[in-house]
Amino acid sequence: MIKNRSMLGILMMIGAVALLTIMSTLVKIIGPEYHPVQISFLRNIIAAFVILPILLRAGGVSILKTNRPGMITVRSIAGISGNILYFYAFQRMAVGDVIVIAQAVPLFVTAMAVLFMGEKVGWRRWVAVSIGFVGVVIAIDPGGNVSTASLIAVAATGLWASTILMMRSLGATDSPYSISFYFMAIGAFMTAFAQPWVWQTPTGEVWILLIGVGVSGAFGQILMSYALKLADVSVVSPFNYTGILWAIGFDLLIWNVAPAWATLSGAALITAAGIYIFHREAVVGKN
Repeated sequence: MIKNRSMLGILMMIGAVALLTIMSTLVKIIGPEYHPVQISFLRNIIAAFVILPILLRAGGVSILKTNRPGMITVRSIAGISGNILYFYAFQRMAVGDVIVIAQAVPLFVTAMAVLFMGEKVGWRRWVAVSIGFVGVVIAIDPGGNVSTASLIAVAATGLWASTILMMRSLGATDSPYSISFYFMAIGAFMTAFAQPWVWQTPTGEVWILLIGVGVSGAFGQILMSYALKLADVSVVSPFNYTGILWAIGFDLLIWNVAPAWATLSGAALITAAGIYIFHREAVVGKN
């Protein structure tokens, strides 16, 4: 039974990562002509409508009940802010380049857990974190010509890491549906206020892409929440790195862009460091 749950969790994580990479690719196709705050606004509204009927079928309005509205709100604000920054980066960089930087989330999570949650981290994980951040520097630009979009992608990764820390706690008390729904609803409310300054009426083709962004983002969120609920984090989280393969594939297929050696080298260090951190967390947890 445990093996079946773990395998299902792994498959859900792979599916979630594929859907979220598709979402990112669609954002890049839409292009920088549309403000990332507008894309985030429409994405959240569309995703909320996708999730609502599934939520009602799963348990009705009662499933939205939460005893931790404060953490739900803070998690949503951090996540939406991270998404907006990611969208900005995806519009201006290769999808694979942004995804490689985004894989540094476990490094940020480890460091933040020490700073904000008082967790104890041994020297092995600190070495892994250091190696991983070297990989981030290499992936951004080993020559020192760092773009604004690259730095924004790093900031987005830090914000997203903070949501993972909060998800660890929320996952024990709240439904994946409620976490995902509040994320979309609060995000739509937040970004609505900026629309008078950023709104540009989408063309028919862009509307189709935006619907794709919302639908893929919604199901990606749900699958990832369930993956983390079904299996241990140390089991499913390493499969988050399949996003690098999906992203490189889309870059080659759509834009005929191959990743630079620096990107691949940085990705190798970040991936190795992240997987080792998951391994050490599992070992420490068992002990």
